[in-house]
Amino acid sequence: MKLKHGIHLAYCTNIHRGGSWMETFESLNTHVLAVRNRVGKGEPYAIGLRLGADAARELSNRQTLNAFREWLDRENCYVFTVNGFPYGQFHGRRVKEQVYAPDWTTPERVEYTNLLFDLIAEIVPEGVDGSVSTVPVSYKEFIKDERQITEARKNIWKTVEHISKVSRRTGKQLHLGLEPEPLCYLETSEEMVRLMESLRADRPGDLRLDEFVGINYDCCHLAVEYESAAEAIGRLKQHKIKFSKIHISNALKVTPTPDARQALHAFADDIYFHQTIARAKDGRITRHRDLDDALATHNKLPPAKSDEWRIHFHIPLHAEPTQLFGTTADHVQGVLDLLKEDPGMCSHLEMETYTWEVMPGEMKKRNVVDQLVGEYEWTLGELRARGLA
Repeated sequence: MKLKHGIHLAYCTNIHRGGSWMETFESLNTHVLAVRNRVGKGEPYAIGLRLGADAARELSNRQTLNAFREWLDRENCYVFTVNGFPYGQFHGRRVKEQVYAPDWTTPERVEYTNLLFDLIAEIVPEGVDGSVSTVPVSYKEFIKDERQITEARKNIWKTVEHISKVSRRTGKQLHLGLEPEPLCYLETSEEMVRLMESLRADRPGDLRLDEFVGINYDCCHLAVEYESAAEAIGRLKQHKIKFSKIHISNALKVTPTPDARQALHAFADDIYFHQTIARAKDGRITRHRDLDDALATHNKLPPAKSDEWRIHFHIPLHAEPTQLFGTTADHVQGVLDLLKEDPGMCSHLEMETYTWEVMPGEMKKRNVVDQLVGEYEWTLGELRARGLA
């Protein structure tokens, strides 16, 4: 939906299954329209579209694409952003580190991302930017040689060239958002700055980079890194990095008492990575590859060894803190405070709580449509309180 100051808000459809275009379109016809009917109020309804590689190739068929455009018009819906992070299967079986593959060291990532820009240029409405979010270059464990990063930068520039051509041909404003995530090549705002400075140095004076590439700022991910919104956004602005999109997302925050550690086993699923970052009372940071690893390491330790854990598990924005678990909603609220001060900072907002299928039972007391409506209610409430909706 379109908000004040030209801002657009959607939820990301990666919460639904969608390997093929048929499966993706089915989720649009069922879940998306059901949510729209409850929150849309007759205004054009925005969709944050997740397209894996198979679905994207199938949608690129001219007949299929035209049928989708007709459906959007008929249903009074529009697409302004595409989640191009997961290349392949994202639900129902082990994803873990494979969500980062193929990464930006490969031609497959370039081909896939360029196709997404071809598609969004065809479907984004006139006068609305089109964004695509993508992986944080790679997963740190995948990088064995600095030459891989050199290749990744070359590949990002290939996509910059492609976006530039598509933008000139269509007259659409398009941009790519690299999404820092814990334990990835990009995981902090500092690492995002370093990459952008390296890319700028690769082609001094080529202004297309800053026009077409920026950050997909995921609130959950930066909060897990113990970055404050003011610190991270201030750094990114100082270095003139574009905010392509903001993911409004929420992480788990706990004091790792024995009771809390026991309860956390319910969040340790076999599908997704749940990188866990522990901060001790003296400020020391320990990064754990996954929640299982953190639990195995700390199960026999007294709680004083770690003052706080932050866990990459996207939980509902409207989730209330419990006796055992807190949330990082304060990071989201900090980002929205800064957006209130500078509404032109970013026009693309996307709620991204994709973990519905693996949430513990107590968080799934309502169906997925009710859950998404609750996300809208919480988010719109926060936006209205700041004069943004």
